[in-house]
Amino acid sequence: MNPRPPLPPFNETTARQKIQAAEDAWNSRNPERVALAYTEDTEWRNRTEFLNGRAQVVEFLRRKWEREHDYRLKKELWAYTDNRIAVRFEYEYHDAAGQWHRAHGNENWEFDEFGYMRRRFASINDQPIAEADRKFRWERPAAAPGA
Repeated sequence: MNPRPPLPPFNETTARQKIQAAEDAWNSRNPERVALAYTEDTEWRNRTEFLNGRAQVVEFLRRKWEREHDYRLKKELWAYTDNRIAVRFEYEYHDAAGQWHRAHGNENWEFDEFGYMRRRFASINDQPIAEADRKFRWERPAAAPGA
């Protein structure tokens, strides 16, 4: 496997770089691009779903972004140590009926020695919001993969 910098052990700078790379990939809404950051045998818990492997991650993300329109995500560092990073995040999206939602949550990440995420455990809560209450109004860059 080719290394995927930054590599563990993380410091504050490299943890923030890893988080920004993840935020950029997820905001592309490109399941294949996002999945490349994970090990082939990655383990996930996302709400009540348990996933194993990149193929399941890609299928999960395809389903997710078919339901969550105009998805916009912001992640921030909560803590880091050696090969683990804890992240706090918020994202917004609207459903097919036009109802906007904001999701709040935390993720715990564990990386292998090559910088690929081996484990991702996410706890997420959603709340409906009015369109006027949205925080994340930037446009997705046209040059972003998957745009």
